[in-house]
Amino acid sequence: MSIDEIKKLDIKDRIILMNEIWATLESEDLKIESPSWHEDTLKERIENINNNNAKYISLEELKAK
Repeated sequence: MSIDEIKKLDIKDRIILMNEIWATLESEDLKIESPSWHEDTLKERIENINNNNAKYISLEELKAK
C-alpha cells in the first residue's frame, strides 16, 4: 500500500491500519537499540534537572512552537 493510498483512507481506517502495523511489530522479537546520542541527551537532561538548570515550558508554549 502506497502513501497516496493511505492518505485516501478516512481517519478511522488509517488508525485501524496503524494499530495493525503496531501489532505486527509487537509480535516480533525485535532488538532495536537506541542511538548512543539518546543516552547522551537523557544524561544531559537529568544533569540539568539535578543542578536546577532545567528549563520548563507550558503546554501552550510547546504547542506554539
